[in-house]
Amino acid sequence: MTETTWRMPPEWHPQDWIWIGFPHDADEWPGVLAQAQEEIAAFANAVAESGQEVRLVVRDAANEMRARQLVTASVRLERRTYGDIWLRDTGPLVVSDGSGNRVARRFGFNGWGGKYIMDGDQTIGARLADDAGLAVESAPWILEGGALDGDGTGLVVTTEQCLLNPNRNPDMTRAEIEQRLRADLGFNRVLWLGDGLLNDHTDGHVDNLARFVSPGRLAVPVASGADDPNLAIYDDARTRARDFGLEIADVPSPGLMTSGDFIEPASYMNFAVTTHLVVVPIYGSIHDDDGVAAVAQLFPDRQVIGIRADAVLAGGGSFHCASQQMPAA
Repeated sequence: MTETTWRMPPEWHPQDWIWIGFPHDADEWPGVLAQAQEEIAAFANAVAESGQEVRLVVRDAANEMRARQLVTASVRLERRTYGDIWLRDTGPLVVSDGSGNRVARRFGFNGWGGKYIMDGDQTIGARLADDAGLAVESAPWILEGGALDGDGTGLVVTTEQCLLNPNRNPDMTRAEIEQRLRADLGFNRVLWLGDGLLNDHTDGHVDNLARFVSPGRLAVPVASGADDPNLAIYDDARTRARDFGLEIADVPSPGLMTSGDFIEPASYMNFAVTTHLVVVPIYGSIHDDDGVAAVAQLFPDRQVIGIRADAVLAGGGSFHCASQQMPAA
């Protein structure tokens, strides 16, 4: 009997719908919660208007009322218990056998290394999968979806800063993690980048640093100015990817973006790919137009738009972080 091979489809695979988390915690977005809600609503509306189903996850009745004021009637609201909105990390990772069968993988979640523990974040992934009619299979190690990006051929890119961080799986070696990636998600080759962006709350998630845009082709930022705080990080990522044999697609970075004295981990790499549309987060940088244009060149089969996300970023992530897709069977 042949063993079933499960594989996580690339993000550009057709999607049945996309889940998006709606901001609700004023402590996480001090002074900008309303603006963050408006930016997430604009993201949801754009995807819905492109013809794809959107399931906007809201925390309670008050936030459901607020969301309904901001989104179009075509956006479906689902009330759930969750803490952070970063469904890329807490939502289900769906794998397929290539024959129409899908299963949700759920991994351990410890609040990004114990830094942000919030009610509901450890259970929202299984709840969403259950409601979608998916079987849920648990894996015995810590992993967040934003730490990975695959190209559909069995190749995945990640960062050493995150997956080898002792605050995640201190008893697992690099080889053991690679074996788990193969067994649980179907990734049989791993490109290890080094550090992620400076001040990234997630300990260097790769979806803020480098993204596959087609098989064997990896988008990597180019530093915008000598004061770009991630210049060395981008250069190191580009060198490792080239040495691995990948084609590199250059995308400008937003450059130095600050809130007071804090350097923000702003990145156009946190774009969300949907069936008909790619949504690129923009931040009021002079490089926004160039960033969106560069991403548009990489997805000629989809409309590509930029939507403001600086308020969302104040909570620690952007549009890719806040969403999780249901790949079509």
